[in-house]
Amino acid sequence: MSQADGDIKNGERSGLFRNRRRATNERQKNTITGGTETTSMNLGTAEKIDADLCVIGAGSGGLSVAAAAAQFGIKTVLIEKHKMGGDCLNYGCVPSKALLAAAKRAHLMRTSGDFGVTPVSPSINHKAVHDHVKSVIAAIEPNDSVERFTGMGVHVIQAPGRFIDKSTVVAGDTQIKARRFIISTGSAPMVPPIPGLADVPYFTNETLFDNQEFMQHLIVIGGGPIGMEMAQAHLRLGSRVTIVEAMSAMGKDDPELSAVVLKRLRAEGLDIREGARVESVEGAQGAIRVNVLANGLSEVIEGTDLLVATGRKPNLDDLNLDAAGINFDKRGIKVNNALLTSNSKVFAIGDVTGGLQFTHVANYHAGIVIRRAVFRMFNAKVNNDLVPWVTYTDPELAHVGLMEDQAKKRHGKIKVLRWPFQENDRAQADRVTDGFIKVITTKKGKILGASIVGDHAGEVIQMWSLAISQGMNIKAMTAWISPYPTLTEINKRAAYGYYAGAASSPMVRTVVDWLAKLG
Repeated sequence: MSQADGDIKNGERSGLFRNRRRATNERQKNTITGGTETTSMNLGTAEKIDADLCVIGAGSGGLSVAAAAAQFGIKTVLIEKHKMGGDCLNYGCVPSKALLAAAKRAHLMRTSGDFGVTPVSPSINHKAVHDHVKSVIAAIEPNDSVERFTGMGVHVIQAPGRFIDKSTVVAGDTQIKARRFIISTGSAPMVPPIPGLADVPYFTNETLFDNQEFMQHLIVIGGGPIGMEMAQAHLRLGSRVTIVEAMSAMGKDDPELSAVVLKRLRAEGLDIREGARVESVEGAQGAIRVNVLANGLSEVIEGTDLLVATGRKPNLDDLNLDAAGINFDKRGIKVNNALLTSNSKVFAIGDVTGGLQFTHVANYHAGIVIRRAVFRMFNAKVNNDLVPWVTYTDPELAHVGLMEDQAKKRHGKIKVLRWPFQENDRAQADRVTDGFIKVITTKKGKILGASIVGDHAGEVIQMWSLAISQGMNIKAMTAWISPYPTLTEINKRAAYGYYAGAASSPMVRTVVDWLAKLG
């Protein structure tokens, strides 16, 4: 179906927007109420279970805890009120990367001229793109299913879970007492109190992937990772896209690297408005108006569709944390570096703790909890310096460890090593020369951090994740053999930069001359 074919009759579009609005409002209601009405029950007649571990929330972190515990024969209860797999599988990492993959195929068709391949304008069937995204979710779903975890020996309860005291949770018609509880309820889209927003149809990441139609002009409120990734995806699928960001786009990344991404996105046609505060939203289906204040001037941005990507908030509703003596605030459940809450029986992991909000962080937390709760390894603690992250724009931006400013504050004098993609032969062959690597070390060469912007940065960064986790010196990054030609060679090239000044050192030159005279 062509882009033109994506324009549908007004009546059909109106109906779709009504459905969209209904889905959005229902999702917001679920966020507030927990999505399931908790019915009153007589606790005296409830089924009672005694367990070793009770996990509340079957997202990535909760599933990892439950699977590991079951493998060791630990009696485990897993509670999930909504969808198994949580946000990552159903509304986050998986569908967003599937959509980005479809968008990249369309982009490659348009930009193949430099390879001697005649570029074409792709005909995009938005219903088929939607089906592709859903099929990827469906392919992964069995790994996270109730049936799989029941087969492992996990007792799965599909109902909201709430504490009634410090050592008891009620879920549906079941009362669970456990030696340890793990709260892994994740987070939901944070919808800001923008005047008029509640009266217009809009998407969040929880409703975006249900869309099956062409968006003529998508306005995205929020220039963080979700906003930037989805903006580029829809731009490449044929939409006009405008991003409105109150501060700086990609503001949590190293600005030296994010500048490379923003330059590429703007070159592709993405309209990025930074320092633009949304004052209000108005309009109706297909005719959204976002009123913006930027540089002291008011402006109206008109579009057909709206995506709100302004951050996340922890899922705390229905948990009745006060009854369990668990401290929390609007940012999340308060935990120490062992992930223990103020209730010594209860751990909290992942997004609900209000820290770094990544699927792999929830899995990292799960490993710490298993080591502490099952194996009594009390030295297992969180170290956020080890956590990498990737923004999956094209080019990708990946980071691990300390950024330059952080390293200076913590270590004083540091060394900064860089190597450009354009000096890499594989990058030249693939015509992906935008980008570079930036490595931070101490003066003595201990690796403190690394950032990469460029093609496959999320893959190339992983050597630095290993190096930092093992406390390696930069010398170790020069001692391995890289197959030629690969993008990963930039890691070794950057590492050699640490020793670049040695060749011009008078002392080194004297030693080399002396050794030469020895024959």
